Amino acid sequence: MGETRVDLLHLLEDLRDAYPGSIEETILTEIMANALDSGATQIRFECDPTQSTFTTVDNGSGMQRRELARYHNIASSTKVRGQGIGFAGVGIKLGLLVCREVLTETRRGKSHVATSWHMASRHRAPWKWVSPPGLVAQRGTAVRLNVQNALSPLVDPGFMEGTLRRHFQPLLDPSFDDFLAAHYPKGVAIYINGQPLDKQRWLAPLHALLEIRLLRKRKSSALGYLIREEVPLPEEKRGLAISTYGKVIRRGWDWLGMTPMSAERVGGLIEVPELAACLTLNKGDFIRTGARGATYLAFRKGIQEVVSRQLAAWGDARESTDEAPPREVRPLQRDLAHVLEDLAVDFPLLASLVEQRAGGQKKLPLGSGAKAVNSRSFVAASVAEQTDTYSDERGATSASQTDNGDSRGESDSTEADAPRDHGLMLPAKGGMRRPGHYGLDIQFEDQPEALELGRLVESTVWVNRAHPAYRRALASRSVGYHIALAVAMALAPLAVEATNERAFVTAFLFRWGEAVESSNKRKQSKKR
Repeated sequence: MGETRVDLLHLLEDLRDAYPGSIEETILTEIMANALDSGATQIRFECDPTQSTFTTVDNGSGMQRRELARYHNIASSTKVRGQGIGFAGVGIKLGLLVCREVLTETRRGKSHVATSWHMASRHRAPWKWVSPPGLVAQRGTAVRLNVQNALSPLVDPGFMEGTLRRHFQPLLDPSFDDFLAAHYPKGVAIYINGQPLDKQRWLAPLHALLEIRLLRKRKSSALGYLIREEVPLPEEKRGLAISTYGKVIRRGWDWLGMTPMSAERVGGLIEVPELAACLTLNKGDFIRTGARGATYLAFRKGIQEVVSRQLAAWGDARESTDEAPPREVRPLQRDLAHVLEDLAVDFPLLASLVEQRAGGQKKLPLGSGAKAVNSRSFVAASVAEQTDTYSDERGATSASQTDNGDSRGESDSTEADAPRDHGLMLPAKGGMRRPGHYGLDIQFEDQPEALELGRLVESTVWVNRAHPAYRRALASRSVGYHIALAVAMALAPLAVEATNERAFVTAFLFRWGEAVESSNKRKQSKKR
């Protein structure tokens, strides 16, 4: 009889490397996130450089004895997808890499217990029950880290404040208090060495509200703002940050796929609670495939539209300077728009990649008398697809932004115009001309070592020109079919489950073939 021997040190190091920031930053943000997941309304941080200790105490739900015992299992977690922003207590577990001791005290009801934990060797991280030191008064969890390095940032109050303000900006901005009240009804108070961390508004000469609203809901689905300064912003404040449940997940312009002319002077923040269900395993990014990936891409498209409109109003929108696509791609991109329209009926998750045009899409149901000027209906359609997390809601969406932050009038009028008996509402003719392209795009890259024909990144399919199959298709003058196949294989993980990917590729190529035939017939009729 053998047994599995786990290299704990290597496992924890790999876990540490999965996060972009320093290990101290990861420990602090994950401990904070897990305290929020426990329902804490007060979270206290204490650092003592003389004793090299970092202590956090919250008044959350706490743990019972058996839960605390299971908590020492590296792979253990009680997290439910979509209901939290912490990951398996990883902050405390990573503390084993930089601490002499990790002491945990927890109290729930009559259960009041504590443990001491440390890394003894590469393969052993023993723990034992100890007497509770009395850090928790009535209910909650306390963690005390005895760090190995006396100069660790974890014992620096300035580091703690800067990290918390950067990673949990919505919780420390009063602009989001009402919006987050549904998830944090009693609010969240944060203390560092006994001093409350005060809330601060982001003030700037130009300030505009960003809002995405599901019309059948009174409350906004996403809320935030965009600001523009007269001088360049610090590096960490540039770009639009996207958060969920108060935790910032991404920041900058890259994730949004757009950049204003004065990128160094424009920043902002938008909170989207429903994207908590779309987080990756380590809660550091968003899933790009399946129903959750479609929800993220749909919200991303809605955010793109409201941001581009506001940048255009400020005169800061960057004009399109994209080079013309290669000759073999031009007809394919024209046909692809029609293919996605057709496929979105049978594969709703592709709706987030369908380009919205003035006058609506031919193959999707149009609302009679609809007066919407935007296309966030696909946000509602994709969110409704997640039946395991959200109820089956079908509705249109609207977004608005104003310099003074008051959007009630516009939202109410749009809601009144919304149809009630159909699922999607698309823009009618005569709407505002949109400054950008938000549908599926095709680009090329050289990845000699990659086996895939192409890959989907956000809303762009990157075709691998270095693939031998591409070179063969180019030589045999069949590159158009190769690109279509590459697009189909790249979209399959987003559109369907893994077991149905072959059927999707077949359906895609069938529709693409029909689109090519229709295009040839139109050309012949024009010649006549």
